[in-house]
Amino acid sequence: MRAGLYVNRREFLASATCLAVSGPRTRRSGAVADDSGGAEGVVRVKVNTRRPLGTTPADFVGLGYEISSVARVGLLSAQNRNYVKLVRTLGASGVIRVGGNTSDFSRFVPGGESVSAPKGTVMNEARLRELGSFLEATGWRLIWGLNLGGGTEHEAVEEARAVMAVAKDKLLAFEIGNEPDLFDRSTAHRPEGYTYESYLSEYRRYKAAIRAELPSATFAGPDVAAATDWVTRFAVDEGNDLKLLTHHYYRDCAKPTSTLDELLHTDPKLGPQLAELRAASMSSHVPYRICETNSFCGGGKPGVSDTFGSALWALDYMFTLASAGAAGVNMETGVNQLGFISSYSPIGDDEHGTYSARPEYYGLLAFAQSGMGQRVEVDFDAQGGNLTAYAVLRDQKRLVLTLINKGAMGEKSVSIEAERKFRRANVLRLAGPSLESRQGVMLGGSAVSAGGDWKARVVEALAIRREVCEVRVPAASAAMVMLED
Repeated sequence: MRAGLYVNRREFLASATCLAVSGPRTRRSGAVADDSGGAEGVVRVKVNTRRPLGTTPADFVGLGYEISSVARVGLLSAQNRNYVKLVRTLGASGVIRVGGNTSDFSRFVPGGESVSAPKGTVMNEARLRELGSFLEATGWRLIWGLNLGGGTEHEAVEEARAVMAVAKDKLLAFEIGNEPDLFDRSTAHRPEGYTYESYLSEYRRYKAAIRAELPSATFAGPDVAAATDWVTRFAVDEGNDLKLLTHHYYRDCAKPTSTLDELLHTDPKLGPQLAELRAASMSSHVPYRICETNSFCGGGKPGVSDTFGSALWALDYMFTLASAGAAGVNMETGVNQLGFISSYSPIGDDEHGTYSARPEYYGLLAFAQSGMGQRVEVDFDAQGGNLTAYAVLRDQKRLVLTLINKGAMGEKSVSIEAERKFRRANVLRLAGPSLESRQGVMLGGSAVSAGGDWKARVVEALAIRREVCEVRVPAASAAMVMLED
């Protein structure tokens, strides 16, 4: 293995970026050797490039904002150059979602003063014009949530008109209401007994009113917190007139017992939920997107959500979603529904004009280098460790295998085989001092600069012997192995 190969970002992206994700096919973990005769302690990974599993779109990566965050003067603006760069570094295309709990307590006052407050946000035309410039500067598209909880149809029409005017071709869809499955509970927007049928009736009234004034408006929904069955029913009832099916996800809500160990191990509820969403998407031919998500709701858990462990979680989580056929994900960042900057924010904000790449950002950045494109089959046995593997073809000559070791202890030696010959191999690493570290995170031996720039500085060359490539993946790290014909 040879370290110290320096490349600029363009060279790295040309040779190292990958374009798709694939879910791992794993045999029962804990075996001493796999059925191909692998030695104890060596994880043998076999990639079958002839077994495509689907394509992950270029705009898969996204960020999510409370409307109260967008109401802050100058935040999402083309003039906020460092912030623009931090977003652009995650990709030339992506999706911004604006909504959250604050959207159902907000008002649109065109000439009023903007206010950012948990239950009293005021959005005005000046902030919307800034947002339009931000979309132009980043090239990203927009999902915008309209107030169903405490607004009126007339107000929704006026707001939708103003948003369309500034977003133009960058507007992907409107959502009507945020987490309506909780309207009769935590948000108390409706009396007890509010049902899916109640929501569908209101949604259709709002949609009809908006379409009467704005015939080209497109919609996404139902934007639920947890009621996946609402998505299944919505796909049937509205699937012929939807841009996206939308759902939220958090590992749990932040509490004293929330730990990194919990975050870095499989959530038993996620797999079945994604299977339901994928089935609804396939039956209706409407893509689904996890449009609000992060580690622990309520702003995250300090000491967990803001550590290097969250970067490994985010990288693995995004691959998991892509493997389940999701069209994209919007990771929450910035000020939350409680009025403070969330611990889980990928983009740090000191609220005095300084923005930075927080640990979780590096997980998104790693996925941006390795996640979009043609997913292919991976077969491996993790040998009882907390290791996952995903393979992606960028084109017919380049393959990226992403290996994520979420274990706190135990380096993994990985042997990589494919059904075809590759002539060159190198590896880009995602690493930090420890799972608990809040500083010192690097991708490709480089940190994101204060100006939002990143380029890989260290890419290690790997030897290929008898059509097998071997790489070591230290505990609490990830490796992106790039194989070329």
